[in-house]
Amino acid sequence: MILKGSPPAMPSPVPATLEDWLLEIEQRHPRDIELGLDRIRSVHARMRLTRPAPQVITVAGTNGKGSTVAFIESIARAAGWRVGSYTSPHLLRYNERVRIDGEDVDDASLVAAFQAVEDARGDVPLTYFETGTLAALWLFANAAPDLAVLEVGLGGRLDAVNIVDADVAVITTVDLDHQDWLGGDIEAIGREKAGIARPWKPLVLGDDDPPASVLRHAYAIGAPSWRIANDFFAEPVDASHWRWRDVGFEAVLPRPRLAAPVQLRNAACAIAALRALPDAPPASAYGPGLLAARAAARLQRWERDGVEWWVDVGHNPQAARALAQALDEAPPMPTHAIYSALADKDVTAVVAALAARVEHWHLAGSEAAGPRGQAVEALAARLRDGPAGTAHLHPGLANAIADVDARPGQRVLVFGSFHAAGEALRLLNAGS
Repeated sequence: MILKGSPPAMPSPVPATLEDWLLEIEQRHPRDIELGLDRIRSVHARMRLTRPAPQVITVAGTNGKGSTVAFIESIARAAGWRVGSYTSPHLLRYNERVRIDGEDVDDASLVAAFQAVEDARGDVPLTYFETGTLAALWLFANAAPDLAVLEVGLGGRLDAVNIVDADVAVITTVDLDHQDWLGGDIEAIGREKAGIARPWKPLVLGDDDPPASVLRHAYAIGAPSWRIANDFFAEPVDASHWRWRDVGFEAVLPRPRLAAPVQLRNAACAIAALRALPDAPPASAYGPGLLAARAAARLQRWERDGVEWWVDVGHNPQAARALAQALDEAPPMPTHAIYSALADKDVTAVVAALAARVEHWHLAGSEAAGPRGQAVEALAARLRDGPAGTAHLHPGLANAIADVDARPGQRVLVFGSFHAAGEALRLLNAGS
């Protein structure tokens, strides 16, 4: 009801820029994470979206998802395919999340996609990730790629990406992370991730010994599982080459430019996923695709005034163990670790995994990361009794990078979250 003499109600302003849209969708839903498919499925139907591409690969896992997507995308493009890929979170710009034909989608395209979602959603309170997923699917529908590669945001069964039926599902690894959402043990987490598999469609597994819950689900729905070290193999040959093989095929390939030892496993899963497609790319694309694949902040390295800098998105115990392996295989040198973690992470296990490889610990606050961030004093209190108990404390990551007392011939490892890695990239790139 409008009272006599009251001015007419003004419509809410329509967001004009990408930054306006991102602020709007971030503030719209009361919860940062809310798993479930009913909301997104209803809006997806209203948008009349169908499959995002003739062939679809969905990638889930505790670690290695983004690198595996990068390998799949790069190999498919080396085969001459047009590829759409959707990943999260981003490091520097939201545009990184949606790539078409090897390029980040521009601001204007994302604005149009968000408007298309808004026009269809009515009063459905979509989350930030759900809105972004629908926007990506709308962009793919308009771009008509040959292959869509979709990275799961959290878990799998109830993740927004899972509204799309994949021709091939990939679970890179299963380990402890996001227990509040996915369950308190590996079997429970495995059940959630296995939800991306589809009946009678291949499921590629990057764990040598995956949780029984994953294998049981695959068996129950008739999804043939392709397990690394069982059904396909990644074998080092020499410093520059490795071998991918299965029972009927093998290829000696160049080592990927992505540096971490674990990347051979991710690359092997990518090849297995592509070979499992109904219409697979030729093997001649594997080598060029591996060499062209890029994924920022996956053991990314710089040299500054004789100091070696590493930046990695690792943020859970499994990722920390992979970092420890990378340090073991690198030339020995004194190492400073700058660690900035979100409040919901198992920081004690992360530090324990790296303790024997780090001489100097620096802790940085993550309050700028939002509600999941924490002050450096809170992080230090959780680590008081362990190897980082005497760490240098810094209010934020920029302070830590500026203040770290590394000397020529030493190494600095910056890690702990995507937010920390993104900030480190900005700072280190600005200094190049």
